[in-house]
This record gives sequence, structure tokens and C-alpha cells, in this order.
Amino acid sequence: MPQLELDGVSICYDQRGAGRDIVWIAGGGGRGLNWHRWHVPFFEKDFRNTTYDNRGIGETVCTEPLPWTIADMARDAGRLIEAVCEPPVAVFGQSMGAFITLQLCLDRPDLLRCAIASGGAANGGRGWLGDYMRAEVELRRRGERLEETFAVMHYAAQLYPARLLGDEQGWARIKAWLTEVGFVEDNEESLIPQWQACIDFDVADRLPEITTPLHVFAYDEDVQAPPQYGEEIARLVRGAELHLFPGMGHGSLRGHTHDELNPIIRGIVERYY
Repeated sequence: MPQLELDGVSICYDQRGAGRDIVWIAGGGGRGLNWHRWHVPFFEKDFRNTTYDNRGIGETVCTEPLPWTIADMARDAGRLIEAVCEPPVAVFGQSMGAFITLQLCLDRPDLLRCAIASGGAANGGRGWLGDYMRAEVELRRRGERLEETFAVMHYAAQLYPARLLGDEQGWARIKAWLTEVGFVEDNEESLIPQWQACIDFDVADRLPEITTPLHVFAYDEDVQAPPQYGEEIARLVRGAELHLFPGMGHGSLRGHTHDELNPIIRGIVERYY
């Protein structure tokens, strides 16, 4: 895949399809290729889909010293959009990608036509989410890591609702996909720099400044970023639209309810093009 060479970072990205621009921003431990099975095929007939590896994972290489911030990652995204897209663009960010999306709305609204923040929060270090991420980071700082089957079970329980995990065919599909894309290895590689950036993220006081049309996706069975966090974002951003999805977890958009969510995403994006 091509690389965008910038000062301090070489960003690995991919573009598929043609037409109006959608930029997909991955969460912590997720690579750009994670969008390719469940989402890009639905959109590539009518949209140019840009995916990429955030700093800290995959084939993107960053030489800037740690710690990194979500603002650093948003600057990477903004420079990528300027270089390989035709802004203003539509952006969809999941989890940490939702943090990056909110930061982009604050720092580079000129690049955005509309934005969807999915499974995010205004403050990554507060409450359950902060305690959870700190526990994960502290484990790795002690030199420990999750391995193989246990790791797949651990992450799946954070990403998908009980009804899917209890469905034998559904669970087999998700387990195979997590293994195929190397989710465990990628997450372990990137966890300290990416999750620490999420812990340090706090834009709650600035959210009323956002003027970009913002849609907030929250999932009522999301145990990683509970739906109250999305509801807070929607309250704080003037004119934001909240979409609360029943029966879905943090990762349901991949391999569980993508067929339901993709047309909704498309409908939102087409409102602004």
C-alpha cells in the first residue's frame, strides 16, 4: 500500500472506489484494513474510501517520541486528507477513531463536510472507560501481555453483545475474523501508545465549539464505551444528532450488524454531498 511521507511520520494508507470521499478512522488496535471486509465493499461503487493505519500500528511509522496525543493523530489524519482526498470530506471514526474525529472537528473543520463519531467519549480518562484503559496499559507496562485464545475471548467480550456471543454461527464468524486480521497481535503492539493517548484525551469543555455537522453513534450494549458517553457528546455539541442502536456492542459494526449500519451511514453522508 502507498505511504504518505511527512515530517516525523510515514502514513500507510489505501484508497478504494471512486467519487465522493469517505475517510474511515480506526480505533485503538485497529488497522485500516479492518474496514475492508464489512464496510468498503458497500461504499466503493459510489465513494472513494480512504483507510489508513494510525501511528503506533501496522505499516505506519512514527519517529516522534512518546507520549503521543489524540491531537497528534488528528493532525496525521488532517494531513492525509489534504494530500490524498478532495476536502471537505465525510469522516467516520470508531472508538479511538471517534476521539480523533472529534479532535478533527475542533482543529480542522475546513476539511470536513460531516463527521460520524461512533463508540466514543468526550473524556477518555473518566469513569469506567478510564479505569478500564488504565488497567490494560498498566498490565503492558509491567511487561505482560494477552496471548492467543484467551486474548481473543477477552477482546470479543468487550466488543460484541451477549446475544451474538451465544450464537454458535455468529461466534464462529467473529472468532475467525479476529484471528484472520491479527487483531490480538496488532492490539498488543499498539496498546500503550494508543490507549494512553485515549486516557489523556479530554475535549468535553471544547465540544460546544464544534460547527461541523456531527452524528453520534452509541450502542446500548457497549460495555467498552457505554452509551451514556455518546449521549453526553450529543448534548454538548450544538445540533449534533444522536443515533442510539439497541442490541449492539462496541464492535457490532463489524461482522454483526454491518448490514444494518452501512445504509444508515450512507444516508447520513449523502445528506451532506
